[in-house]
Amino acid sequence: MNPSVRRHLFSTPVIVAALGYMVDIYDLLLFGIVRIPSLKGIGVPDAEVLDQGIRLINFQMVGLLLGGIIWGIFGDRKGRKSVLFGSILLYSIANIANGFVTDVNQYAVIRFLAGIGLAGELGAGITLVAEILPKEVRGYGTALVATVGMFGAVLAYFIAEAFDWRVAYFIGGGLGILLLIMRIGVFESGLFAKLKQTDASRGNFLLLFTNLRRFKKYMGCILIGMPTWYVVGILVILSPELGTALGIAEGVVAGKAVMFTYVGLAIGDMASGLISQWMKSRKKVVRLFILLTGLMVVLYVYAPIRSTEFLYFMCVMLGISVGYWALFVTIAAEQFGTNLRATVTTTVPNFIRGTLPMLNFFFVEAKDQWGILNAALVVGIGTIVVALGALSLLAETFHNDLDYIEP
Repeated sequence: MNPSVRRHLFSTPVIVAALGYMVDIYDLLLFGIVRIPSLKGIGVPDAEVLDQGIRLINFQMVGLLLGGIIWGIFGDRKGRKSVLFGSILLYSIANIANGFVTDVNQYAVIRFLAGIGLAGELGAGITLVAEILPKEVRGYGTALVATVGMFGAVLAYFIAEAFDWRVAYFIGGGLGILLLIMRIGVFESGLFAKLKQTDASRGNFLLLFTNLRRFKKYMGCILIGMPTWYVVGILVILSPELGTALGIAEGVVAGKAVMFTYVGLAIGDMASGLISQWMKSRKKVVRLFILLTGLMVVLYVYAPIRSTEFLYFMCVMLGISVGYWALFVTIAAEQFGTNLRATVTTTVPNFIRGTLPMLNFFFVEAKDQWGILNAALVVGIGTIVVALGALSLLAETFHNDLDYIEP
C-alpha cells in the first residue's frame, strides 16, 4: 500500500470513526442477540417472545428513524464532530439503563431512546471520513470504517455468551463512554469549516423534498439499502423461528446467527469497497451485491440441506451479499453538497433501518396467510425488486468532488 494512502487511512479520525461504528453495531444488535433470554428474564411468556421481540425491534427502529433526522440536521448545522459526541453519549446512557429494565414497557421506551442515540454514529462518521480523505482513497476509508464496525456484532455475541444479558448492556454502555473520551482529539471536517463561512442554508431537511431531482436521489439512496435490513431484521434475528419452520431439529441460536452474519458483512463491506475502487464505480458493485442477495434469500428458504451448520453458513453468505452497506452510505454522501451531506448521510441509513417495522408488518400479515417461510421469501424478493429499481434513479458518483453546496 502506498505510504500516502496508508497515512490517510490510518489517521485518527478514520480509526476513531471505525471504533465508534463498532460500538454502534454492538449496541444496535445486542437486543437481537439477547432477545430471548432478556424477555424471558423479565417474565414474558414463551408464547409472546416473538411478538414482543418484534414490538421492541420496531420501537428501536422508530427511534433510529427520528434520530436520523435530528442528528443529520444537527451535523450540518453544528458540525460532524458534535454529532459524534452527542449520539454516543445518549446511546451509552440508554444501554446502561437497559440493564435495569423490569418490564416490557420500560424496555420499549429505553430501546426507543437508544435508537435515537445510535442513529447519529454511522452518518456522521462516514461524512467526516468522506470529507477529509482525497477522493482517490475515499472508498477505502469508508470500507475500513464499515469493516471494523461490523465486528461489533461478533464482540456482542461473545460478551452475551460470557455474561448475563444485563451485564452485556452495561459493558456496551461502558465501551461507549470510553470511546467518548477517545474522541476528544478528533478534528472537524475542513469542508464543514469552509461551509460555516458562507451564508448557505445548512441542514434544511425540507430542501430534500422541494426539488424533484434531489427528492429522487434521496429516495433512491434509501431504497437501495432495503434488502440489508430485511436480511438482518427478519432472516437473521428471527432465525430461531425460521429454523424451526425449516425443520432444523437442533435449535438455532439467534446470537450465533447474528455473529456469523456480521462476519460475512465485514467481508462483504471490505470486498465491495475494494471492488468499487478497482472498477471505479459504485453503481455496478451495488447492483452485483443486490442480485447476490436475491440469490442467497432463495437458497436460505429452498436449499435442501437442513442443519444448524448450514443455516449459519447461509448467514455468512447473506452477510457477504448485503455487505454493500458502507458503499451505499458513501453513495449518499457523494450525491449531495456539503450543506446537506450530514443530513442525508445520517438519515439514509436510519430511514433504511426504519423500514423494518413496515417490513415486519408485511411479514406478519403474510405469515398468517402463507406461512413463515413463504412470507420471508415474498418480502425479501420485494425488497430486491425495489432496490434494483431505485438504483436506476442514481447517477454514478465515484469521481465526484465533494466541495460544493446545494442551491
